[in-house]
Amino acid sequence: MADWLEGDLTSVTLCWRIDRRDGVTIGLTAHDRDLEIGGLVHHAAPGMTPSAIDRSAGLDADTMDVTGALTGAAISEADLLAGRWDGARVSLFACDWSEPDATVSLGNGFIGSVETRGERLTAELRGWSVALERPVVEETSPECRAELGDRRCRVAMAGRRRFARVVSVADETITLDGVEPEPNCYGGGRLRWMTSGNGGLEDDIALSSGATVTLRAPPRFDGTGALVELIEGCDKMLATCSGRFGNAANFRGEPHLPGMDLLTRYPGG
Repeated sequence: MADWLEGDLTSVTLCWRIDRRDGVTIGLTAHDRDLEIGGLVHHAAPGMTPSAIDRSAGLDADTMDVTGALTGAAISEADLLAGRWDGARVSLFACDWSEPDATVSLGNGFIGSVETRGERLTAELRGWSVALERPVVEETSPECRAELGDRRCRVAMAGRRRFARVVSVADETITLDGVEPEPNCYGGGRLRWMTSGNGGLEDDIALSSGATVTLRAPPRFDGTGALVELIEGCDKMLATCSGRFGNAANFRGEPHLPGMDLLTRYPGG
């Protein structure tokens, strides 16, 4: 046990180090002034209120909620709700604010669900043991379980990524300054924002037609005039895999396997 945790009067404070998936890293502390720890300045966020850390000796996922701190300038409400911080790695530790380099780790995890309660934000921090809740094996499905271009699909993505400029945005529909090379080639794909307030974010494309693409959800911020990268998609059907990509040998689905409805079928149904 560290000496500074003992005695009648201590100088303990809580700190967070948050590493976003795009490389952005920030530090926060519950102390009333900034602390430099390990070369990173942890900005004062005295309104940060953590819940009790729920940890288990078994295989249950460790969880904790943080309220208040995420409303500061370092993590804005708009960016948090837009998903910029989804899956960010979080390291929670205690330190001696008089000698900040003396630390005691309290846990590691990542940002899970985020919700608003009035004017306050609450973010759930989940431990790495949550990965044990995932299925051990894949379930059968008539559709392909691979993602276009990944190591199981093996379709070469060179030439299937293109840049375009956004002309207009109307809810989920985005008009571009160029047309698609073939009908609905971006359906099931992704749109990556390179500039504007959406810079660094990605959206799923439901379908495309000519010079327009329809997203599955409206953009978080106005994207008119932004540069975007369009990544082709796939509807994950065997006919598409064979006819469009010539990749039936790597199809990761079971289109001819009878489903649960086999028992309810009847002649002529």
